[in-house]
Amino acid sequence: MKLVVTADVHGSYSTWLTIKSMIKPEDALAVAGDLFGTRYPRSGDFDYQPERILQEISEFNNTLYFVYGNCDSKIFSPGYKDNLIFDFIKFRIFLHHGDKYFRQIPPEILSENVNLVIQGHTHVFSLEKKHVTNTPDSRNDIIFLNPGSLADPRTSFYTYAVVDSNGIDIIDIKTATCLRSLSTI
Repeated sequence: MKLVVTADVHGSYSTWLTIKSMIKPEDALAVAGDLFGTRYPRSGDFDYQPERILQEISEFNNTLYFVYGNCDSKIFSPGYKDNLIFDFIKFRIFLHHGDKYFRQIPPEILSENVNLVIQGHTHVFSLEKKHVTNTPDSRNDIIFLNPGSLADPRTSFYTYAVVDSNGIDIIDIKTATCLRSLSTI
């Protein structure tokens, strides 16, 4: 069982098909925003098919965690949220897009005992562990993950992430190479 993590698909249907092909029946998918990219549509681009992705999301049988990004229209895909907190394996995850809280946690979330923050927005992958103090007498290690982008990266790497019981990996899909890894064993 694994959590496949992506962000910033921006309505790319070929990217959506790639993501779906990576997911086994027991896996879950987390999308840190900008799945549809309907706020700034790419008219005339054959691969830009947010309506088709939305239709397939409604037929998606795996567990899906999706939050709006700054390029997603809530009118186009109603019923989702700007951020989510959920549990997966040994992680308490705060999922958001990253345009409002870049590599930070809003103060009201600190009390939720989050140990993994997933965000997108930058189209650049990153994985780091930070020490965050939420009260004067306690200290938490929190992992910050940005899976990058499979559709439109701002580096030369087309990346996504995998979270499982061993830890977190950021993978370049073109070379199947793990670019960053963090063991939690």
